[in-house]
Amino acid sequence: MGMQSWWDRHGVPRVIKLACGAPQIMKLRSQLVPLAKGDVFEIGCGGGINQQFYNASAISRYCGIDPGAKLLEYTRAEAEKKGWKADIRDGVGEDIPFEDNSFDTVVCTYTMCSVDDQAQVVKEMRRILKPGGKLLFLEHGRAPDASVAKWQDRIEPYWKPIAGGCHLTRPITSAVCEGGFEVEQLGERYTPKTPKTVGWMEWGIGVKAG
Repeated sequence: MGMQSWWDRHGVPRVIKLACGAPQIMKLRSQLVPLAKGDVFEIGCGGGINQQFYNASAISRYCGIDPGAKLLEYTRAEAEKKGWKADIRDGVGEDIPFEDNSFDTVVCTYTMCSVDDQAQVVKEMRRILKPGGKLLFLEHGRAPDASVAKWQDRIEPYWKPIAGGCHLTRPITSAVCEGGFEVEQLGERYTPKTPKTVGWMEWGIGVKAG
């Protein structure tokens, strides 16, 4: 096993769990995730970080996927701790293993940055939503300030191997809109006490029209 493979298998899950569980990020999660209702699907559920924020009384079914074996272990442990039945599978966002029009809510937090094909993932999330269903998204991505974006471009090639393929330069809300959603922007900002190159956040609700 090469060093990169070892790091991807053992180091990245711990880095993700730590970085994605930072206090400022957890505060944003706590405001968005409880909006999930009905049949709920979470893409990139690995780590189980969102489990504590779901309102189980508002949810009839919870399903999730993640490609990381270690992260899935964390998720299943958190679901067991929460005490609810959850259908948690190995999988990737480009080919979600659920049928069309299956869910009322899709939850996507800090996942679009690391998928292989962002546009395909957005398309898949829309596909599995029922008409009128909602995509709750909270992501970091390309900063609106040119000086910051310039540094993101420079840093990204070195950042990706350390952070499990995470991109710093991907658009967020515009990508959701281009994927066929009507978006209600809930917020956008740089995360306090975080380098701007990794701290630009956008979150909102995308509605599947039709």
